[in-house]
Amino acid sequence: MLNVGTILESVTRFGSKMHRLTKFTLLAGLILFTTNPATAQTPTPSPGPIYIVQAGDTLSSIAARFNVLLDELMITNDITDPNVISAGQHLIIPGLEGVNGILLTEVVQFGDSFRSLIRRDQVPESLLRKLNHLVSPTELYAGVSLIVPQQEGKPALSTRSSLETGGTLLELAVQQDTDPWTIIQVNSLDDTWDALPGDVLYSLSGNTPQFTSGLPSAFSSAEVTPLPIVQGGTAEIRVSLLQPATLTGLLVDKPLFFFQNDDNEYVALQGVHAMLEPGVYPLRLEVSFPDGNVQSFEQMVLVKSGNYPEDPVLIVDPATIDPAVTEPESELLLSIVSEATPQRFWNGIFKTPASAHAGSTYFTSRFGNRRIYIAQGTDIKIYGFHTGLDFGGGTGLPITAPAAGKVVFAEQLIVRGNATIIDHGWGIYSGFWHQSEIDVQVGDTVDQGEVIGLVGGTGRGTGAHLHWELWVNGVQVNPLDWLDQLFP
Repeated sequence: MLNVGTILESVTRFGSKMHRLTKFTLLAGLILFTTNPATAQTPTPSPGPIYIVQAGDTLSSIAARFNVLLDELMITNDITDPNVISAGQHLIIPGLEGVNGILLTEVVQFGDSFRSLIRRDQVPESLLRKLNHLVSPTELYAGVSLIVPQQEGKPALSTRSSLETGGTLLELAVQQDTDPWTIIQVNSLDDTWDALPGDVLYSLSGNTPQFTSGLPSAFSSAEVTPLPIVQGGTAEIRVSLLQPATLTGLLVDKPLFFFQNDDNEYVALQGVHAMLEPGVYPLRLEVSFPDGNVQSFEQMVLVKSGNYPEDPVLIVDPATIDPAVTEPESELLLSIVSEATPQRFWNGIFKTPASAHAGSTYFTSRFGNRRIYIAQGTDIKIYGFHTGLDFGGGTGLPITAPAAGKVVFAEQLIVRGNATIIDHGWGIYSGFWHQSEIDVQVGDTVDQGEVIGLVGGTGRGTGAHLHWELWVNGVQVNPLDWLDQLFP
């Protein structure tokens, strides 16, 4: 930068030949030149915050989410057809004065709290409330999607920890290879006393924390997938403990059965009923130690709709929808599939039981479809849902085991016809209804791909087909999920 004092001295020595006003004008111009950069370097104002369209978004839902008019959103983004948007598309959101940059979508995880989200994302509380129209922090259920502004120039915070009861910020800082003042600054604490036991704190360190999330000190971590949970889906809950203990829990109204997967990691699989009303439901975890000490944590989690369609009305034999027949049969099956065998028989992804069929991917009816049954010759109706997956196929086609297991039921029923149930362990069961022939007996062990029976049309049905039903801890779930992904 030019030295203004040197320039002034040179101008003064030359003063006998210049008017005083000329000296002043020259000096003012030089000062302006040295202190004011070219106006061309001034950054162009941002047009506003940018939202990235997510899968399943509609323009109407985006407008409602940000509390803006649909027409205003269309005009701002030069959109003529509100039905033509795609995932990944960038939209300018009008009406959010003072907010710029990219708006990200983040799912609240099990154990997250309002305070932990503010700290992790480095977002002011007022801004997070404004973007998501939050009235109370209690609205932050696990599985809820939040709009979070991307914070440029701020370090990503992924290492999280929490204080034990009686612990100090100094002890936590030593574990994280940092100091208490950095933790105070990063987490916007007023002082060392502002950190509460169990409160989620973040650090710039990459060290593995001793305690993670907002869970009690016995928990190393807890993860729920998928979030949000889906009607008719399988929820997987993985929990790591700092030392061996007895782990129990509850999801919605079903007790969880945890099985040790590796060292101190425990896994529970739980089906969510296809007719459960979408909303928020409790997930509770409880750890019991040999000395009698118990630690627990509960948070509400979001269950969303499976968007199941309606099947055509089915006309059936009146005897097959008579409660005197259907209820005892359903209770019998439920008593079988509610047992959680400690041994896990399956390994890897399940395979279709129609693997030998030419049309093994041809489904005559999918899981979860809403159904109305009418008793033939009457006006008696019952309402329900399709509890399994129907494969097209004719009588006599082979049915194969989708995974290894043990046969626990093999006999004829009124509604389900010739029926076979296989226990895969850990509370997972497969049921095969309407068979023309059963080729296994109770007590048999079967391997994946082994023939267990033949397709038929026995029991309540409108023709020969393979009905495969999958139970997870006493609840029917969508079998397609198990053909697409590995559990656990």
